[in-house]
Amino acid sequence: MKITDVKTWVVGNPPPGIGGKYFIFVKLITDGGVVGYGEAYNATFSAHTTAKMVEDMAERYLIGRDPHDIENFFRRAYSSGFTQRPDVSGMGCFSALEMACWDIIGKEADKPVYKLLGGQVHETLRSYTYLYPHTGSVHSEDAPDGRNVYNDPELAAACALEYVEQGFTAVKLDPAGPYTAFDGHQPRLVDIDVSTRMIKAIREAVGTRADILFGTHGQFTASGALRMARAIEPYDPLWFEEPVPPDMPEVMAQVARGTSIPIATGERLTTKSEFARVIENRAATILQPDLGRSGGILETKKIAAMAEAYHIQIAPHCYCGPIVGAANIQLAVTLPNFLILESLKQWDGFHATLLKKKIEWQDGDVIPSKEPGLGVELNEAVCDAHPYTGKDLHLQMMQTPLMP
Repeated sequence: MKITDVKTWVVGNPPPGIGGKYFIFVKLITDGGVVGYGEAYNATFSAHTTAKMVEDMAERYLIGRDPHDIENFFRRAYSSGFTQRPDVSGMGCFSALEMACWDIIGKEADKPVYKLLGGQVHETLRSYTYLYPHTGSVHSEDAPDGRNVYNDPELAAACALEYVEQGFTAVKLDPAGPYTAFDGHQPRLVDIDVSTRMIKAIREAVGTRADILFGTHGQFTASGALRMARAIEPYDPLWFEEPVPPDMPEVMAQVARGTSIPIATGERLTTKSEFARVIENRAATILQPDLGRSGGILETKKIAAMAEAYHIQIAPHCYCGPIVGAANIQLAVTLPNFLILESLKQWDGFHATLLKKKIEWQDGDVIPSKEPGLGVELNEAVCDAHPYTGKDLHLQMMQTPLMP
């Protein structure tokens, strides 16, 4: 079997834009006509540039080769351009192609990918959702009256309770204020106050029926993160996510040692090399690899195995599209140290239309597909009908320092 062709899509994500402004999908085709799908979670260059990078990598390292040779593909892509080091852009491209290879491998074997990775450990997968507004944008600054689930305790508590009634046993929010290219900074007192009132209101609304996941995006210095942690500690969050920037796990370890809240991190990390630094520094007890960036399915299986040896749990990240979501599911099913899966509101809305058959969700849990490969098929007609024509990045920080 050989890979003979590659195709990419950059698909615009219509309002409210849950999962980002766009999704970057790839299709690989074999000489036997078998098709595999993948997705890149990549934010460093424009989507169309990234799609061309995916195609370039496929042409260099996959076309004419057997998709089963994952290790061989990884080593050549990892060393591309005389690098041999974690490259978040390169590994985003690789991850998309790697999961497409696994989709082909599973279809050829007529097995779900998880059956080829050690088999099934979990029958269902516990999931969580962000708090999302009922109407309007997912960006808090776009709220028409200034009130949103991201800055108003009453709205946040009502939204959290609604999700709990739907079956979710964990909800996530990130009310800790703006993040900037010049982080980390000390939290403003107003941000500590809002964060505390938000967490308190949600805890009072849901009681012990749901965990609260406190998200940040590396905004703070270690001392600033500990100030925030002390304020929210009484409400017992399941985790404090990425309290400091991701480039220095030694600093994140200072936060981990200073709070009783479990530290979670990983959405901006790639390959076992970067995750190994987190593990060896005891910087987090929950890892959040995103399979569209972390190095794909096999590389993240290795990351999870390293974590398992240190009793660290895995909570796959997914602020992107449903192909990464499907890959996360295939891997999570096999992990003894799986904790919880990011789910985008039961995989409804535009995410569901992108698939020929939606991801199954019931009573707060994802039900793994028994179909071969990744268990989902991309709806190419929907991709063709929703091209993204903009130049924005998937995510973006403030471009000026935060003034107190």
